Amino acid sequence: MTVTTAREPSHAAAPATSEGPVSRRAGRSATTVTGRGGIVILFVVGLLGALASRWFDLGAAAGPGFVAGCVLAALTTRPADLLTLAVCPPLVFLLVTVVAEVLTSLGGESLGREVLVGLATTMATTAPWLFLGTLLVVVIALPRGLPTTVREFRTRLAGSRILAEDESQDPVRWDESPRRDPHLHHGEVD
Repeated sequence: MTVTTAREPSHAAAPATSEGPVSRRAGRSATTVTGRGGIVILFVVGLLGALASRWFDLGAAAGPGFVAGCVLAALTTRPADLLTLAVCPPLVFLLVTVVAEVLTSLGGESLGREVLVGLATTMATTAPWLFLGTLLVVVIALPRGLPTTVREFRTRLAGSRILAEDESQDPVRWDESPRRDPHLHHGEVD
């Protein structure tokens, strides 16, 4: 996990007081993580909640643990990586559930059967927590700069050669059918 420190732009000077310069973000932490770091935070906190739910027989700990991981990751991920974080909660939820089921089913009679039954049961009972966690990531990321990140991503895609039309493209147009002379009959040749 890569930890970075948010920097204030050099052109935006903070007001000075008798104690020195004051940050404009006095209430916020200056330490942020990359998108991958946010995904790791989401995975670890979600996995701790899922394992606590199974090992300590706390049935309700898996869902709130995942939601807590979503909120923590959304608050600590740097604004440039919020798009990466906003699309990953469903996949992380699946991975957390699979890992927790495998770890808690080890040593049982049939590992495969226990994992599949536990996976189906867990996914069915904790799905509302998945939706809530994903919604909270998006709601928290919106004021932190998600629309700007999406706009920049679309601009980069529009300027890339992937979406640009290739100059050496085959000039054949498949939608144009060749014209046939209606006066030629079946056996006649041009």
